[in-house]
Amino acid sequence: MQNHAPHRVIVELQNVGVFYSRASGFMRSEQFWALRDVSFDVRAGETLGIIGSNGAGKSTLLQLLAGILSPSRGRLESRAAFATLLSLQVGFVPNLSGRQNAVLSGMLLNVPRTAIQAAMDEIIEFSGLGEFIDQPVNTYSSGMRARLGLSVALQCNPDLLLIDEVLGVGDQEFKERSSKAIQDKIQAGRTVVLTSHSGPQIRSLTDRVAWIEHGCCRMQGPTAQVMDEYEAHLKASRQQATPLRK
Repeated sequence: MQNHAPHRVIVELQNVGVFYSRASGFMRSEQFWALRDVSFDVRAGETLGIIGSNGAGKSTLLQLLAGILSPSRGRLESRAAFATLLSLQVGFVPNLSGRQNAVLSGMLLNVPRTAIQAAMDEIIEFSGLGEFIDQPVNTYSSGMRARLGLSVALQCNPDLLLIDEVLGVGDQEFKERSSKAIQDKIQAGRTVVLTSHSGPQIRSLTDRVAWIEHGCCRMQGPTAQVMDEYEAHLKASRQQATPLRK
């Protein structure tokens, strides 16, 4: 976490909603609201955590912040010149090797080809792919793809780094290295927004947290305050779901 108080707002969301059209029967469709009413801001130099249950809308929210999606309603204003989204679903070309995909991905992230090629040994070492770097990506597990994506993304320096669950992939050693690498970005003053199911990770890395539930922003504020409320909610929900034994 930052040692100084972040101040300048670089992204602002007000009452943002996003819907998709999905099939609901023969030649019929319906609106599915992935986000219904989300309002918060992202401040320069801070690390903001996004928490919530599966299907709450966290990944959709990061796609909004990355500029991949536009709001269906509400207002989103971004002053970030360059945002990078790192996701488990990172779009590699399946029949190309990990090495080739690293170069392509780096170029898409505005990292010069020569810089990616110069950093290739570091990318291979950090990802732990070894000889698999020259195998087609369609032979990789989702964890291997995420490790490669993270290793490439760490070579760029965007105004806004968006991280979708990838810090939970890999073995314990890789998780620790990933957290350390992100911590280095944070200490260098980068603005980071991340989602994670790991409470300790959110508590250790973030300055503030936004809790998303059923497409709405249920709570936002200092990390400890929001996480305490969220974990109490999870505990109460588990107790209600567990039948009492007679």
